[in-house]
Amino acid sequence: MHAWPASEVPALPGKGRDLRIHDTATGGRVTLAPGPVARIYVCGITPYDATHMGHAATYNAFDLVQRVWLDTKRQVHYVQNVTDVDDPLLERAIRDGVDWVGLAERETALFREDMTALRMLPPKDYIGAVEAIPGIIPLVERLRDAGAAYELDGDIYFSVEADPHFGEVSNYDAEVMRRLSAERGGDPDRPGKKNPLDPMLWMAAREGEPSWDGGSLGAGRPGWHIECVAIALDHLGMGFDVQGGGSDLAFPHHEMGASHAQALTGEHPFAKAYVHAGMVALDGEKMSKSKGNLVFVSKLRHDGVDPAAIRLALLSHHYRADWEWTDRILQDAVDRLGRWRAAVSRPDGPSADALVEEIREALADDLDAPSALTAVDRWAAAQESDGGTDESAPGLVSRAVDALLGVAL
Repeated sequence: MHAWPASEVPALPGKGRDLRIHDTATGGRVTLAPGPVARIYVCGITPYDATHMGHAATYNAFDLVQRVWLDTKRQVHYVQNVTDVDDPLLERAIRDGVDWVGLAERETALFREDMTALRMLPPKDYIGAVEAIPGIIPLVERLRDAGAAYELDGDIYFSVEADPHFGEVSNYDAEVMRRLSAERGGDPDRPGKKNPLDPMLWMAAREGEPSWDGGSLGAGRPGWHIECVAIALDHLGMGFDVQGGGSDLAFPHHEMGASHAQALTGEHPFAKAYVHAGMVALDGEKMSKSKGNLVFVSKLRHDGVDPAAIRLALLSHHYRADWEWTDRILQDAVDRLGRWRAAVSRPDGPSADALVEEIREALADDLDAPSALTAVDRWAAAQESDGGTDESAPGLVSRAVDALLGVAL
């Protein structure tokens, strides 16, 4: 599966700072100091409706992570999946009377268009669940053969008891885990499971649903969590730098994925840091496909909204915050974009060297994009009121805003 084209990231003078970021597993900030190649895995979409502002906010956060790393002169190995076979996708295809494969391809193509328009840096490896199945099957077999998985009416379940570190990603208690499992695709009440929290690794073929030859597992399709584990292990290996996604993925998805990988390899941790973006609401409720309260990037683009303004609207909120999308937020972003573009259009201006360092410091401090925007606002205000004589300043501001914030002026 191919990703989307990469926009050029301008080079800046000097060097960025190592990223200090909130780690869900420890509950505090950690300083990430990757090697020459920083490794990040971000969970992708289930392509039955793409791309709403909640998606965009999440991918914007991890785009900033990449940009901070690139500014430290590191390379970045970014991997993202596409869950192109799963219950929600199949249910939507049935509801709309369309082929599930065609639906997945259409929505994935739209997602690529939105990511391109928003100048999100693409993953090096963009892998669909379907294409990953040949690598998933042997992992499930290994877990089963090691006693870390078991069969129940033809389905294969992972035993959470097989990982002594289970629970260390989300740090939720058993009651909360059970509730969230039921809400987020699990089946804690299914009779016969060794532990209500045990997640499915391989679903035996159901009538009328797609399935693949699973060898000794029988015909079926993979569970949600093992998909990402197989892709991450294949392309990044254990102990990669950041596992990312929305805060609703901390449990069960990232918790279960970590336990799958740790049981498979005997190593810990799966990722050095688990980083989660906040939820975006509309009309008082979390924006989600199941509720249908969505603001789509493609619809805004179709209505003539500049993608740079959409990106500025996202950047105006801290990535870990839960916030609500409003027309006012978008209009403020449109106005800010206009002020910035007017400021850099002049032939000279106030020196911008300190501004570049302010942006770097803000982003290194747990991706504090709102503070970075405020710093640019101050420079633009100084340009408007007093101006300056530094002929290099407007160009430097344009390059810095592009390189570090992903906004083209």
